[in-house]
Amino acid sequence: MGGTPVFYGTRVPVQTLLDYLEAGETIDEFLEGFPTVKRDQVVAFLEEAKARMVANAS
Repeated sequence: MGGTPVFYGTRVPVQTLLDYLEAGETIDEFLEGFPTVKRDQVVAFLEEAKARMVANAS
């Protein structure tokens, strides 16, 4: 994907998840549209993003 971050084992960019959430869609709706992505991958990504945001705020 030319350096674009994707969910491991898929060709689904993590930016797609962020676009869904920004548009008011749910994680379940995202997962329905991209069945190769697993819920635990989404949760892990969001937890990592949160940890980085909190660390940068300090």
